[in-house]
Amino acid sequence: MTKGTIQNKDMFLNNIASRLGRERKKAGVTKPAWKHQPQWSVLQDKTEDELVDVLEQQCGDIHTDFVRTDRSGLGEEITKVMEKYHLRSAVTWDDPRFDTFALRNNLEELQTNRDIDVFTWDARNGEESIRRAEQADVGITFSDATLAESGTVVLFSDTGKGRSVSLLPSTYVAIIPKSTIVPRMSQVTREIHQRIEGGEQVASCVNFITGPSNSADIEMNNVYGVHGPIQATYIVVEDQ
Repeated sequence: MTKGTIQNKDMFLNNIASRLGRERKKAGVTKPAWKHQPQWSVLQDKTEDELVDVLEQQCGDIHTDFVRTDRSGLGEEITKVMEKYHLRSAVTWDDPRFDTFALRNNLEELQTNRDIDVFTWDARNGEESIRRAEQADVGITFSDATLAESGTVVLFSDTGKGRSVSLLPSTYVAIIPKSTIVPRMSQVTREIHQRIEGGEQVASCVNFITGPSNSADIEMNNVYGVHGPIQATYIVVEDQ
């Protein structure tokens, strides 16, 4: 399939129009101007610090550990997570922010002095990277955007940002630059839409992750780790 090509679009839309009992409209179609748009008013007056408070409160509801720190304390907080859950191996994205936030030295220290195996995603060898992610105790990524209302981190896939890092290990750590926090889903979907409107090539896969993987049966008994990590930690770091 050619990149950017939409397959079977006309057939799909014609089928919908047929099921609605009318001809398909191909001209004069405009988006409705809704009188009430509450999606933009939720948390709109919150400051950046107040959004962090909302995120922290939500983490309590989604069974996710929450930590606040600054750049100088980020490495120590990751070490604390490793100690708390007795983690012996880690896999990370190949993301320049690990250098920007001076985390490479900390990860090397974990490997050298604490005998913790640390592997960085290698896009040139995807199969090996998936295998290492499958065997790792913890996956560590940065969050590209963060929804305070729901406690959701948003990950945009890219060459060095394998999905397996946040999916396969039993523990997941999301490093959340404070500036990435927005009120809710509305702001992120608007940004994605604006990027597409501007002709930008957006990520082919955008993942919304809300705490550890969990599901519940008909009696509402939660089970964690069904489709992904059993436990999760969000580390909010001052970045401005």
